[in-house]
Amino acid sequence: MPLERVDSVRRRCRAEALARGANPRDVDVLMADLAGKSVAYVVAHGELEIDPAPLQALLERRHAGEPLQYIRRRADFYGREFYVDDRVLIPRPETELLVETAVKLAPDRAQVIDIGSGSGAIAVSVKLERPDLDVTAADASMAALAVTALNCRRLGAAIGLAASDLLSAIDGRFDLILSNPPYIPAREVEELQVEVREHEPHMALTPGEQGTEILERILLQAPARLSPGGRVILEIGFGQEERVRAIAASHVFTVDDIIADLAGIPRTVVLSKHG
Repeated sequence: MPLERVDSVRRRCRAEALARGANPRDVDVLMADLAGKSVAYVVAHGELEIDPAPLQALLERRHAGEPLQYIRRRADFYGREFYVDDRVLIPRPETELLVETAVKLAPDRAQVIDIGSGSGAIAVSVKLERPDLDVTAADASMAALAVTALNCRRLGAAIGLAASDLLSAIDGRFDLILSNPPYIPAREVEELQVEVREHEPHMALTPGEQGTEILERILLQAPARLSPGGRVILEIGFGQEERVRAIAASHVFTVDDIIADLAGIPRTVVLSKHG
């Protein structure tokens, strides 16, 4: 394919993105990635000539619904850049609230475990924000743990890794048990955006019909793994607050706090054992 000016490629591809319902900024981001430069550099150097074929190949994936984060192999979370691919859920901004809460509530030199670590965004962020903590990341998926391990190396976080279905293969006791479990009711999966529904791991999206099945299993297993005075911190979905309170009460837990995200949705739940 003949070379073409950057400004011409940008103009054509951004117009196509708009016509196909995509964000035109995705064009600039991918162009910058291919050039190894910033978006500002690409915009300012429209006179440069490039082969548009590599960009077009990436944009076809984007127009087919593949998330930009998977195409770029990275996602921003808690001020850091994490490697992600289709083995793990893409970390969301609302989950930063769980990290913020854990960092604030963790006692000095506490033992902390993140259940269902996925990319490791929660466990790695907590460790880097609080180096005094002893953090373990657990996941039932070896493929997901491989991504967690990669992000540990990339970001310099010394945490333990454990292959476990929730807490079933975990020994010891913890001051904090953290989890962003799958919580979308199965009936709602078909209503999700194509980027989520067709590309992100299904097991990381929905646990079953209610959406709270994994959360309930965590609270069933957690009492045996909590230190005296320990807490469980979970992310929950829209409209699940009252059901979570009922589940907690039936599993010897007290809801200490429910914290809303920036959209005002109850999102992070802090629980402790009765007595």
